Amino acid sequence: MEIIIAVAIGVLTGSGLWLLLRPRTFQVIIGLSLLSYATNLFIFGMGRLRGNAPPILKPGTAGDISQLADPVPQALVLTAIVIGFAMTALFLVVLLASRGLTGTDHVDGRESDR
Repeated sequence: MEIIIAVAIGVLTGSGLWLLLRPRTFQVIIGLSLLSYATNLFIFGMGRLRGNAPPILKPGTAGDISQLADPVPQALVLTAIVIGFAMTALFLVVLLASRGLTGTDHVDGRESDR
């Protein structure tokens, strides 16, 4: 399970960095989103990957804390997802405004002379 998560993080990071270096603004936005997903997977993976573990103790019982799922990484990832959606929406609005003002969607604001 850990190797699958590690490979997924590596693929998302590599793809995100490759798209981040592209000349078009939309590709840069998608690259930032992929890097955000890779970071979320990394944070989630640091919280000990466990299946079929209860997230909290049952009322009135004293359980073994090593058998429970850690809720902190889950809360961090949930917050990061919400922030990532807001960041993507803001970048798309800036992309549309920039395209309206300059007439191009290149990062540097001008088309290449190829």
